Amino acid sequence: MIPLSHDRYCDEILTQNDALRAVLTGADLTATVPTCPDWTLRELAVHVGGAHRWVGEIVRTRAAEEVPEETVPGFEGPDADGPAALDAWLAEGAADTVAALREAGPDAEVWSWAWERRAAFWARRITHEVAVHRADAALAAGVPYTVDADVAADTIEEWLRIVSFSQDDGDPEAAELRGGGRSLHLHATDVPGAEWLIEFGEERFTWRHAHGKATVALRAPLTDLMLVFNRRLEPTSPRVEVLGDAALLDFWLARSSFG
Repeated sequence: MIPLSHDRYCDEILTQNDALRAVLTGADLTATVPTCPDWTLRELAVHVGGAHRWVGEIVRTRAAEEVPEETVPGFEGPDADGPAALDAWLAEGAADTVAALREAGPDAEVWSWAWERRAAFWARRITHEVAVHRADAALAAGVPYTVDADVAADTIEEWLRIVSFSQDDGDPEAAELRGGGRSLHLHATDVPGAEWLIEFGEERFTWRHAHGKATVALRAPLTDLMLVFNRRLEPTSPRVEVLGDAALLDFWLARSSFG
């Protein structure tokens, strides 16, 4: 599977942000988010809106170094209280960031914390940042969550790349994701070809698209597969099936929970 186009990521940022705003409309913004228990729904929304503005500032200024969050206009949230001000602030931040990404194009050189220093990195990253936090909001608000199959698949792909980068970068938890002879198979039951085989080598883990026998297999519809992989749905949920050594799946999830 290949990443989405830059234009599609830009479209998707707006789509995901609008869907998040719809979840927040009429919801109790003081409710605790079960999957991010340090945050209320409002705090989750401010985190997402702040991320929009931070990324927008990086791309708009073609930053060569990390931009301090406290220097980003509007980063801390809307000036006024109340749901309407929050909603308008979320809409404005996403629109401004997408405008910056579109103007820059995918190949503009900008700072990032990761393996790729192009605007393309941020278009992909903020798409999945909002898609996953929208799942957090939906769980807190008690409403259904759905996401397009190509977005769900790309969320898994990107997270594998982030964990791999973290392992290369010396993260101590990611460093433990190794050990010859073990493997984890992710299998979407509703999308042909949406399968990943994660193999634990002696020095690191690798992954590829393949169907094969593994130490443990996680089978579920693609959206639920993505939610488990991002620790937004428990692997014990009746919506998913775990075959084989469930402890290895727990081992992976516990050591890829940074970020």
